[in-house]
Amino acid sequence: MSRTRTSILAALALVAGTAGTATAVVPADAGLSAIPCTVDYKVQNQWDTGFTAAVTVTNNGAAKSSWSLKWSYAGNQKITNYWNAKISQSGTAVTANNESYNGTLANGGSASFGFQGTYSGTNAVPGTFTLDGVTCNVDDGSGGGDNGGGTTDPSGRVDNPYAGAKVYVNPEWSAKAAAEPGGSRVSNQPTGVWLDRIAAINGVNGGMGLRDHLDKALTQKGSNEEVVQLVIYDLPGRDCAALASNGELGPTEIDKYKTQFIDPIAAILADPKYASLRIVTTIEIDSLPNLVTNTGSRPTATPNCDTMLANGNYIKGVGYALAKLGAIPNVYNYLDAGHHGWIGWDDNFGASANLFKQAATSEGATVNDVAGFITNTANYSALKEDHFTINDSVNGTSVRQSKWVDWNRYVDELSFAQAFRNQLVSVGFNSNIGMLIDTSRNGWGGTARPTAAGPKTSVDAYVDGGRYDRRIHVGNWCNQAGAGLGERPQASPAAGIDAYVWMKPPGESDGSSSAIANDEGKGFDRMCDPTYTGNARNGNSMSGALPNAPLSGHWFSAQFQQLMQNAYPPLP
Repeated sequence: MSRTRTSILAALALVAGTAGTATAVVPADAGLSAIPCTVDYKVQNQWDTGFTAAVTVTNNGAAKSSWSLKWSYAGNQKITNYWNAKISQSGTAVTANNESYNGTLANGGSASFGFQGTYSGTNAVPGTFTLDGVTCNVDDGSGGGDNGGGTTDPSGRVDNPYAGAKVYVNPEWSAKAAAEPGGSRVSNQPTGVWLDRIAAINGVNGGMGLRDHLDKALTQKGSNEEVVQLVIYDLPGRDCAALASNGELGPTEIDKYKTQFIDPIAAILADPKYASLRIVTTIEIDSLPNLVTNTGSRPTATPNCDTMLANGNYIKGVGYALAKLGAIPNVYNYLDAGHHGWIGWDDNFGASANLFKQAATSEGATVNDVAGFITNTANYSALKEDHFTINDSVNGTSVRQSKWVDWNRYVDELSFAQAFRNQLVSVGFNSNIGMLIDTSRNGWGGTARPTAAGPKTSVDAYVDGGRYDRRIHVGNWCNQAGAGLGERPQASPAAGIDAYVWMKPPGESDGSSSAIANDEGKGFDRMCDPTYTGNARNGNSMSGALPNAPLSGHWFSAQFQQLMQNAYPPLP
């Protein structure tokens, strides 16, 4: 997922012992004190489908009263029983926490535990271990020689920040969700914290500011790894193709963006107090794709987007944010990549990847400042359409020719995100970038969810009868009627995907149904008006928006209730 890993030391030695035994060893060395911790992982017994292993962890740093050791398997190993540690596993990621009787680790002290597991194919010894977030078996640079170890990012970043970690539950959103009838079923889910104006850094109207959230995350963290999800969202001339999410900064206020928005955020995130947190930043939602699709001679072009393309302030702002935040070792930057119904067409797909590369190498940024990309943020595209594929045809007519697909190459968000990741790598982004998919509102469950493909009387009947996404048009984006909560947040759910996330907090409005005076810089967009008959960007279709919606970001109880009712997977 994250940056290109640089091999700074030799790999762990995999030593063949007696039959069915493998050991990861660290040779004794006078420079051992330069290694913050060491791990001895031994496969003691191994048979066709199972094995037992013994692990000893040694602490070479400050004394600990509790500890948490983590690693990931390269294969399909599953731990089934364990002793002398509390072990949990999520996908390939494993966490071993101390028992009450062996939590103390003095400087030079060791703790041992064991477990039984299953496997098929190969049973490779893990290459990297972390003790309380610090990579073991690797020289920390304070002296000594090569003492074994795996490869790691020199900054100390892990490959996937979500793997083996808790994710911050925003208490402000959680309280609103819990106050709704039935809301306690989801009020403990992690959601993004939106920094959508300068005032949000210190808190608006008595609400929590950035430091408040980070401090709260430290209390939630305990001895575990904790991810905090931030949305960085205040570009000059923000969201040039819409009005509901316009921002406070004018098109030319790039210096104000840098000095009054990004710099203060960076200063807070760089505070050593927060160094133990994994901070995921999602950079400027809905910005760069607008420069590809809504400029020039395209029928969807807007004067505001033409202005932002000409003055370069989207590119400069994103580049500056990536460089400034990417310099902080525990920050993981994910750049917004629209969604399949926006940049999945041939004309947009490659051009968007090239533009993202331009932004990621501007204002001092490099591709190493990009941990990955996020798609479908605050949108509704179905994660996976099961009843039709892009390769299907009906009576000789391709699914691509249906009104819904409209020559797009992708019919759902998962296939798009995986393919777009490959495209991004092909233009020069690091090969281990990962994707996030926002599943906060793309479940499309309830009684309207199709259970089979549509009839093959026509390609439109086939697609419309079988698609989960029930929007009138794929270009509709505001408070969509019939939507439901999607997959719950989870790490490493599919190849190339770092996590499914709820970056958009469910229940927060996309925009008001009618004009509402405000001091937040937010305009009225007709796409949020349920009576609106559309524009070129949604095929001149009805907007599909819910009525009586408040300003964007404000709590919308009716929407939250609908999302729970139509959740898929269903709520208990």
